[in-house]
Amino acid sequence: MTTVLTDPDLVMAQSAIVRHLDRRASALLESPEYASWAQAMAGIVEPRPFLVQRLHEWSLFRAVALAQPWIPSALTDSSDWLQRKIAESLDSSDALAVLAETGRTRRVRNTARSALTRRRSR
Repeated sequence: MTTVLTDPDLVMAQSAIVRHLDRRASALLESPEYASWAQAMAGIVEPRPFLVQRLHEWSLFRAVALAQPWIPSALTDSSDWLQRKIAESLDSSDALAVLAETGRTRRVRNTARSALTRRRSR
């Protein structure tokens, strides 16, 4: 990871790291190993704001997915990527309600409303 981040093509380097973060975070999502992995990654990606944000957003996604404590304003302030990901793939009525009301885009708000409606009709 550290070597990839020294690549002179910063866009390509960040893209490769984001792909790695996405794959690894997804694989470790329900594992107790996630916390130590995320902490180690935070030290590596620290000088890159976009990568730090992505890592933080995976931690928020994990908290919502595992019904752990999370702060609604963190979800409201998160990227379109995270808001779409939660609206499209999680079944948390609390998170979906936040996104239905305060999602960044119409697409996120509509997706969250639809998911809430499906959830209530079960």
